[in-house]
Amino acid sequence: MKKLRKQLLLLAALLALTLTGCEAQDLLSTERADSGSEVTAAYTMTESQITDQAPTAVSVLDVPEFSGEPYVVLNGNEPDFTDEEKTTESYEHYSDLDSLGRCGVAEANIGQDLMPTEKRGAIGQVKPTGWHTVKYDQVEGKYLYNRCHLIGYQLTGENANEKNLITGTRYLNVEGMLPFENMVADYVKETGNHVLYRVTPIFTGDNLVADGVEMEALSMEDDGEGISFHIFAYNNQPGISINYATGDSTLSESSGTMTDQQEYVMNTSSMKFHLPSCSSVSSIKDENKATYQGPREDLIAEGYEPCGRCNP
Repeated sequence: MKKLRKQLLLLAALLALTLTGCEAQDLLSTERADSGSEVTAAYTMTESQITDQAPTAVSVLDVPEFSGEPYVVLNGNEPDFTDEEKTTESYEHYSDLDSLGRCGVAEANIGQDLMPTEKRGAIGQVKPTGWHTVKYDQVEGKYLYNRCHLIGYQLTGENANEKNLITGTRYLNVEGMLPFENMVADYVKETGNHVLYRVTPIFTGDNLVADGVEMEALSMEDDGEGISFHIFAYNNQPGISINYATGDSTLSESSGTMTDQQEYVMNTSSMKFHLPSCSSVSSIKDENKATYQGPREDLIAEGYEPCGRCNP
């Protein structure tokens, strides 16, 4: 009976793939490649090269290379929580950013008291490591990257928390993570029970973009009868090759065309945009500087004005 319920819940999760992602309202967004040397390299590193800021119960060596599915089951789908971690008291914890500014493990025991009671606010001010604003025609919504919550907003109400946001592809956000987030949210709302929930971003070496996220969950009051899973969701975007060291991306071969490849530098304080060669770029403070690749009309629509010096 327990296995049957899990299967039904997973089936419901797959049906939820058509819903919006944990950052569906964010217009500046991510995903990971299905081909290219960068992707292959992410799965040939040794276990010792995985950072201790992003600990995981599994080695990246245990994760199969991306083959077109948004996630893969780990450890027989059994989460790896210790008895000491199991409780029926609500809590949440987010790791400090590491020396490169990357997120670590996010863990919560989700109860109804942690869930949001108001709509999510803006999160565009947060720029996770490896962030780029870039568009491709073949990506849903066109923007490759989302600011992706490790623990979804619908679970703990965390909004612009930099310790809970990574650069994730649209594919990771909507196809990989959202079905499981929805499954947990629905269960907690319907039963009033708690779900012990942990998401671990997996980085290779000093890469700024995660290979993917390990997700574990276990319902507490019924000892996993309602919710129990352990998966790895790939930070990929089919048709796009991603350099995980920097966040740069290119079309895979025979993948069509990119939407206007012109690059601009934005000043998020003055709301001006410039050509990369503009002399004004060097005077922009790092915290106010962002890059964008795509049509200038989209920047103007977002409220930015072209620089009067370089006339982009």
